[in-house]
Amino acid sequence: MSEEAQNLPEASLAALLEGLLFAASEALTPAQLAAALEMNVSEVEKGLADLEQDLRGRGICLQRHLGRVQLTSAPEIAEVIERLLGLEATSRLSRAALEALAIIAYQQPVTRPQVDAIRGVNSDGVMKSLLSKGLLQEVGRSEGAGRPILYGTTPDFLQHFGLSSLTELPLLDLEKVAVQDAGLLKS
Repeated sequence: MSEEAQNLPEASLAALLEGLLFAASEALTPAQLAAALEMNVSEVEKGLADLEQDLRGRGICLQRHLGRVQLTSAPEIAEVIERLLGLEATSRLSRAALEALAIIAYQQPVTRPQVDAIRGVNSDGVMKSLLSKGLLQEVGRSEGAGRPILYGTTPDFLQHFGLSSLTELPLLDLEKVAVQDAGLLKS
């Protein structure tokens, strides 16, 4: 731990991490936090687990996405925050947008033609809308013909749906999905 951090007798590792994450303008990797604190990553991971526990039931939470962590408002208070910021009217997503988001969340990274094939319709407009809302991001290029863009979800996607990581997505019942795809079951 850095000399400055050691000189703060009442500052626990969780408190130091909370301060760093609060001051950061973007999500950080545990390695970035470890470098700032001059500690090893395993110690930082333990501190992050402690911080996550400390924040339960509070107005902020620790969010993990693609190996990065950040502080966000707790999902339980999203409605109040939307009202404060005047976002309630703009935060609704169409059925098409939700459909595309679900495909991308479970299949990522995925190309627009792959989303189109699953949905059975052109998804260009929906995906542009989701990109502009910050719920999707370009995560690379496919090795396939034409090297189409690969898309994935963002930390804003997690925040919007009150998730702290993609592992909290509900498990898919693949048997039911196969039956629905065959047209044998009405949703």
